[in-house]
Amino acid sequence: MPEGDTVFRAAKRLNDALAGTEVTEFDLRVPRFATVDLTGQTAHSVVARGKHLLHRIGTWTLHSHLKMEGEWHVYRRGERWRNAAFKARAVVGNRNWQTVGFDLADIDLVPTAEEDTLVGYLGPDPLREDWDAAEAARRVQADERPVHVAILDQRNVAGFGNVYANEILFVRGVDPHTPASATDARAIVDLGTRMIRANRDRSARTFTGENRAGRRFWVYGRDGAPCRRCGTAIRATTLGADATKERNVFWCPRCQT
Repeated sequence: MPEGDTVFRAAKRLNDALAGTEVTEFDLRVPRFATVDLTGQTAHSVVARGKHLLHRIGTWTLHSHLKMEGEWHVYRRGERWRNAAFKARAVVGNRNWQTVGFDLADIDLVPTAEEDTLVGYLGPDPLREDWDAAEAARRVQADERPVHVAILDQRNVAGFGNVYANEILFVRGVDPHTPASATDARAIVDLGTRMIRANRDRSARTFTGENRAGRRFWVYGRDGAPCRRCGTAIRATTLGADATKERNVFWCPRCQT
């Protein structure tokens, strides 16, 4: 699933194409909103909230979530789409640009004044100007579940996904099974913030400082490979709030104690 930095970059591309312009094309290819037409309205902005995208058009907000397969493309008017047309779920365009959402899992349309009915439950977002590190740390610290699970809970911090949870905990030397309440949540949140902001403008994120393929991660996806610090074999398991939300967890049993 795309994480907060990926969604942030998507919002920036969409905003650059649409913000401040008149919408000349609006097509939601889902039954609930198939008859809605916002052409003639002004596209004010496109912003990210954690892993959510919000198109603010006129007095309305188009909400989408990429989940595992979704993506938004930006095309010059008349340019051929790089994906099959039957996968398009939303099209928003102006005189010069056409933005297309393919394979979007969630689409909603609400008055902008009611955005919080969709995203109000989210915790602080480290990529937003109103980032509240103290509140994010308080929420993580109050969580009794394994810290890996607590970091992934978007109600605690919005934007961190499984890659970040694995890499943050390795660098901090924290066993992912440790209850979040027993960790230094402020240090974990601060490190995660530095990581996601450093990767915000990179097309290929890195946590080790190296950009070569296969060298960007400390532990994520490296089950059985030697730890880059101590040489111990990386272990893997699954953790989650329940069986439907289990995520792959990777850690070094020697470095993360």
